[in-house]
Amino acid sequence: MNRSGQIILLFISIAFTAYQKIWAHYAFFTIDFFIFNFIAWVVGWQYDKARFFEKKARASEESYRKLIDSLPDPVYITQDHKFLYANNAAARLVGASNNKDIIGKSIFEFIFPEYSDRLMERFKQIMKEEQPVNTIEYKAKRLDGSAFFFEVSALSIVFGGKEAILSIGKDITDRKEQTERMLQKSEKLALLGQMAAGIAHEIRNPLTSIKGFIQLFKANQQKEEYFDIVLSELERINSIVGEFLVLAKPTAAVYVEQEVNVLIKDVVTLIGTQSILNNVEIFIDFEQDLPKISCEENQLKQVFLNLLKNAIEAMPQGGKIEVKVKQIEEGKISIKIIDQGIGIPKERLSTLGEPFYTTKEKGTGLGLMTCFKIIESHKGVLTIESTVNEGTTIEIILPTITQPLLINEQVYV
Repeated sequence: MNRSGQIILLFISIAFTAYQKIWAHYAFFTIDFFIFNFIAWVVGWQYDKARFFEKKARASEESYRKLIDSLPDPVYITQDHKFLYANNAAARLVGASNNKDIIGKSIFEFIFPEYSDRLMERFKQIMKEEQPVNTIEYKAKRLDGSAFFFEVSALSIVFGGKEAILSIGKDITDRKEQTERMLQKSEKLALLGQMAAGIAHEIRNPLTSIKGFIQLFKANQQKEEYFDIVLSELERINSIVGEFLVLAKPTAAVYVEQEVNVLIKDVVTLIGTQSILNNVEIFIDFEQDLPKISCEENQLKQVFLNLLKNAIEAMPQGGKIEVKVKQIEEGKISIKIIDQGIGIPKERLSTLGEPFYTTKEKGTGLGLMTCFKIIESHKGVLTIESTVNEGTTIEIILPTITQPLLINEQVYV
């Protein structure tokens, strides 16, 4: 331990006594001389001791800092939700050239908004606990805006004399994507098995009928209506296979700007004859100057055609269908198809969109499943609400390109 503090203070005490001896002619060796020198020796010893431990602590801190900086996992310290320290791995994780680029920034700048509440609750829990809090997952973003998933453990510490949070984590994006791929593969295999069983069941019924009538033909029991039934059942098989191919066939869709009200008018015109034959009136209520959407025209027309056809078939006694189109918020457009049909039982709503779950006597459910798939590919949402004997409301929400002014216009078809 360096004793420079003691030496300096003793020297000052002796020099002061010598000054008094020369200029004031005081005695040199007095009781005050010994007291002052003793105090100088003690204070100097304490000063040297403090400097020694301070230097040792500084060296230890520097060693710990170097150790943490060399760790492969991100380590950082936050106080009042701002970064006070981050190691090199943490800087690399968020795309910073060095840790100085993120010091002082708010941690919420690197967290997606939907995870902010989770992070705040986590902070409250950490400050209450005196031991490391279990890992939790966040969706985070780098300085360039790219997303990644981050798993982190945290502990409440004292840093710079104030309460802070020490966090240690790792990037789990690859692991999460691999898990997601495995889940999707598992779901696809389960769906494939379900669809295969459904197709086999749906096709077996008309095949049984065809087989029976062929046996009648062999027995020379041929009637004109038998041929019609056989052809009808063959057409049913063809329809089932056709729906399945539309759903399963990969297509390279070309998205272009379109006016949704024009698409709907075309579809209503197309299905107009069927609606008249079934004593159904279709009303369109849309807002003028609606923002355009980016879509594959034929796919969206297929969706509207399927939904309107379902609505007509749900009203065997006739009735009214309303199609309402409006902008619900900036960047989103709503298309509602409202019928006065027989409705769908509440317990069946959750199965809609699944293959071979249908309310129709000879339906396959593939048509509605195709609608869900097309709307999903357009980054939209399709929801269904229904009340038995009152009717069904189907709403499609699609992203828009522009957001013009809104003026109501009524059209009767």
